[in-house]
Amino acid sequence: MADQQALASAFEEHRAHLRGVAYRVLGSVSDADDAVQETWLRLSRADVSGVLNLRAWLTTVTGRVALMMLQSRAARREDIGADIPEPSAPGAAAGRSAAQAGRGAGSADGTGPEDAALLGDDISAALQVVLGTLEPRERLAFVLHDLFAVPFDEIAPVTGTTSVAARQLASRARRRVRSSAPEPVAASLDANAAAQRAVVAAFFAAAREAQFAALLELLDPDVVMRADAAAARMGAEDVLTGVDALARWMSGRARGAVPASVAGEPGAAWVVGGTIRVAFGFTITPAGRIAAIDLIGDPTALRELHVEARD
Repeated sequence: MADQQALASAFEEHRAHLRGVAYRVLGSVSDADDAVQETWLRLSRADVSGVLNLRAWLTTVTGRVALMMLQSRAARREDIGADIPEPSAPGAAAGRSAAQAGRGAGSADGTGPEDAALLGDDISAALQVVLGTLEPRERLAFVLHDLFAVPFDEIAPVTGTTSVAARQLASRARRRVRSSAPEPVAASLDANAAAQRAVVAAFFAAAREAQFAALLELLDPDVVMRADAAAARMGAEDVLTGVDALARWMSGRARGAVPASVAGEPGAAWVVGGTIRVAFGFTITPAGRIAAIDLIGDPTALRELHVEARD
């Protein structure tokens, strides 16, 4: 009983975050509550004694549940047609309710990814309408990565794809959102991309000059860097975790990197003889810290991700 109570208490700490994720994916407060309840049921039946990051585990489960609900909803529409309406975007009151539900799951001042993701009532409602036009896996990848800073290696098993394919799903979704969103939403996404480019530029500037203190300010405490097999053969570490390890490894190693677009996201690339050898893909939290770095050296993956180096 005590263990179950402790599990319930831990779950409640993350409920607002999970509700924010489910709401963004599903576009319905009631469906989001159903997804969160199903997540709790799965948690109560699972052995999580070996789980190091419960929040990440719960986010993955909620994403998987929400994706199943989206796919089921889409199948019902195909079978029944117009009798099943599209999920309506919430109005201002619903937007405020979701924002209030998200507070308390982030930093000590009451802000967190949910607050940044909701953007504001008018923009929130407009964005939800656009999200409703996306294919389920695109929508999930975009929401988890762009709005809640979930790394692609964690999104991949939820969508049943590889990390590279998950990045492509989010990239396609991002292009569709930008092309069809009202001006306030597009402007907000553009501003977010500009902020991310600034973070990436600051990271490489600090790494080139081995400015350890500056790197510590830019990296999330739980940052992880992963390299694919091709990048590892070129000298990268397979996996590095933690600020200290990553900052020490990167210090002085980034002199050959140039700014790049990686699947439409701000990133960087190592270019040798005019050929992109390794791309850096970043996951940046709403607080502006780097949570994950993916080193991609596989030539096929580089082509699929449409990596473009910039002067």
